Amino acid sequence: MLDNLPNDPRPVNRDPNVPSRMRYRPPFPNGRPPHFRATVHGIAFADRDRHLEVIEAGDSLYLIPDPPDQETPEVWVHRPGGDLLGHLPTEISTWLAPWLSDGGGASAKALKIHGSEVPSWRRLLLEVSCSL
Repeated sequence: MLDNLPNDPRPVNRDPNVPSRMRYRPPFPNGRPPHFRATVHGIAFADRDRHLEVIEAGDSLYLIPDPPDQETPEVWVHRPGGDLLGHLPTEISTWLAPWLSDGGGASAKALKIHGSEVPSWRRLLLEVSCSL
């Protein structure tokens, strides 16, 4: 399954059976930071904040983009076991979700974890690193 990205002649292999090191990365969005910190939004819904009790600073988390057909795609944050924590802010998701969907890669680590004494959107701070 090889596709070409618009304005980029390099093939992108989206076959999940091909190791990621053999896939090409799409061009990184111009003017966007490859490394940044972000808060996780939506953590107060559906009792998601209960997962904060088991997360520690330094824990790896997964960033999963919405399907490409979404009007305003989000990037969702999950624990390694699959538990949903919330999503990245819309200002980030609008450029990061399409890049991830096109084959980009990013990792996230928990930096700071707070309890109910702080507003929900400030309870989990991540450090995100995009693979260029």
